[in-house]
Amino acid sequence: MGSDKKVSKGTIKKHRQKKKVSPFQAIYDAQLKNPYDFLGWQQRDDGSWVVRVYLPDAIRVELLDLAEGSLGVMAMIEKQGLFEKVPHQLTPNTPYIVKVYYPNGDQEQFIDPYAIPALPPIDWEHIDQYRLQQYLGSHLHALPLADGSILNGVRFSVYAPHATHVALVGDFNCWDGRRLPMQHYANGIWQIFVPKISVGAIYKYEIKNYDGSVLPLKADPYAYWAEQAPGNASIVFNQGNYQWSDGEWQHRRSIRGRNEPLSIYEVHLGSWQRKQSKQLTYRELADSLVPYVKRLGFTHIEMLPVTEHPFEGSWGYQTTGMFAPTSRLGTPEDFKHFVDTCHKHGIGVILDWVPAHFPKDGHGLAYFDGTALYHDADPRKGEHPDWGTLIYNYADPYVSNFLISSALYWLEHFHIDGLRVDAVASMLYLDYSRAPGQWVANKYGGHENLEAITFLRQLNQVVQNNVPGALMVAEESTAWPKVSKPQSDGGLGFTHKWNMGWMHDTLVYMRKDPVHRKYHHDQFTFPLIYAFNENFVLPLSHDEVVHCKGSLVNQMPGSAWHKLANLRAYFAFMFAHPGKKLLFMGSEIAQQLEWNHDTQLQWGLTERLHHKGVQRLISDCNRVYRNEASLYQQDFNPKGFEWIEKDDSNNSVISFIRYAECREDFMVIVCNMTPVKRNNFRIGVPQSRGYRELLNTDAAYYGGSNAGNYGYIPVDYVPWHGFQSSIRVTLPPLSTLVLKPWNDPNTYPEYMSKKDF
Repeated sequence: MGSDKKVSKGTIKKHRQKKKVSPFQAIYDAQLKNPYDFLGWQQRDDGSWVVRVYLPDAIRVELLDLAEGSLGVMAMIEKQGLFEKVPHQLTPNTPYIVKVYYPNGDQEQFIDPYAIPALPPIDWEHIDQYRLQQYLGSHLHALPLADGSILNGVRFSVYAPHATHVALVGDFNCWDGRRLPMQHYANGIWQIFVPKISVGAIYKYEIKNYDGSVLPLKADPYAYWAEQAPGNASIVFNQGNYQWSDGEWQHRRSIRGRNEPLSIYEVHLGSWQRKQSKQLTYRELADSLVPYVKRLGFTHIEMLPVTEHPFEGSWGYQTTGMFAPTSRLGTPEDFKHFVDTCHKHGIGVILDWVPAHFPKDGHGLAYFDGTALYHDADPRKGEHPDWGTLIYNYADPYVSNFLISSALYWLEHFHIDGLRVDAVASMLYLDYSRAPGQWVANKYGGHENLEAITFLRQLNQVVQNNVPGALMVAEESTAWPKVSKPQSDGGLGFTHKWNMGWMHDTLVYMRKDPVHRKYHHDQFTFPLIYAFNENFVLPLSHDEVVHCKGSLVNQMPGSAWHKLANLRAYFAFMFAHPGKKLLFMGSEIAQQLEWNHDTQLQWGLTERLHHKGVQRLISDCNRVYRNEASLYQQDFNPKGFEWIEKDDSNNSVISFIRYAECREDFMVIVCNMTPVKRNNFRIGVPQSRGYRELLNTDAAYYGGSNAGNYGYIPVDYVPWHGFQSSIRVTLPPLSTLVLKPWNDPNTYPEYMSKKDF
């Protein structure tokens, strides 16, 4: 077909210069680019009008008016299925019905799409280039007729500039590419209006490439809905029915700043919970997942991609439908209900969004019109060696606008609160995961992908201008500078960046046996060297519990009790550390098995005290985090952090302070990363008053040994660690303590007095 190699413009031009054929032969060979010039109402040389239809396999065609009154039988003028009739009773260019009879006795009737003049061409130069889905794809369309009446149907538009033929096929025309050829326009768009097609109609495009070869049937790149896997056809959908009730939430989001709490529960919707081994629907998740996340105290849900994808095992990261929520879990309206319910409960929604690559599935974007329309034809730039996928061609304005249109569509149409942009590092570097000789340098000889950089900056600027308050989070695993800094400062313009270094360094440390941790102490403290270089999110994500890594709790060393104690201390350390928070589902119940997308989480573990305790701890960590400004207000400002002691490697103890914008508002955090209980351990503190123990990960309530400080710690006027005062604390084994200055030993913060679980 020529679709597996780079095709030059000269090759395409050569094929286009082949000998022209008559319209009759073109319609028989499915090569007609301008069907409205040959089918439907046609004026003869003598000025009379004739109706012409092409219905291969038909043995008889009867012409009817819209009232279904017979206008007579059409004459077969060509045995291939071409029929004509002069309908004296009708005004030219008015609709009519054809009734078709087939050899097996079947009949059908429909309004002929070619009875109506072709739709006017899309004015490509003056449309909203960042909302291409409004013009391309399938749309319900009310067509005004000359007599003042309205003809309802569906307008189909697709961009395939190098195709020689495009036809609409579906369950409404027996998937026969000869019956509904689309009108070609000079701007590369093909269109057709089909009357009386209803919502729910299943369709694809039959496309012939530059040499006339038929490609695999293509799904609509702009489809709003699709068949459930293993089906992959597009479905006509009415987008205008849902009534939102989150106006107040939307307003608050638009004025929200970055110095607010952000605690994210990352979830794969299809495997969070199941009912009789079946995935929950969007509406069922609204009833179960949303209240659960609210009880745990997270501020946001982040979904692994729900953009339509053919392979379940890709977790959504190999997307074929950039505008369609996966039909596995329901309709687009059902998905809106899920988002709306989240907002009613005060929970934001973040979507994993994948502009870095797309799969090679035949029905998708790969060689869409026979050429590398969406990716670079040079495999050194256009193919991803790790994932066996294709890389979007960011240099092409149409492709970049296609992606930006998708981003805005999810944020605007589905009221999504932010996008986590996947695999940004693979976009930024031309030599990403490539050996020498396998990549092409940029025009300056460097390895930076200049077109991808331009695209990302443009994406973030467009989102910022159109969706105030939207989060744009980069999963970027290298030290690329200023990912989350404004473009005016030379940055990429993301609002946040995943701190992959923090995740790696601290997990490596936590996997060490405590007896060896003193030799790796710097791995635990090193992330503070760069903690304020970006607006970081601390991710304990799905990537850390797959590919034979095991669950988080089973990455911890020691006995079952030690594993859980390590995990509790680690979680509280994360909530106290500068940076926003992200935790993958199942970790909050100390899931024992590695995550499997085909099964639900191990919910039975919550019946066990120690696993229930981890869940209680996460709830309390979120409660403290959201109520204490010192733990979130200055996440991105070094003034919000101060070490008390970072070099006590022999004891594997660290201590630090988190400050709010008002420096009188602060918290003291102490971590003991050995299983040794330490009594009367002195810590320097800033103020001469007592401290309330807000969190102690060793509390019996969380499944610990219940060592601690009985809730309140008096101050000593003993200088220590450079401070004028100090406190003597009991450090429980494998624990994190969160301490707040507190005058009254008999009172407790109101928000901590209630237990949800």
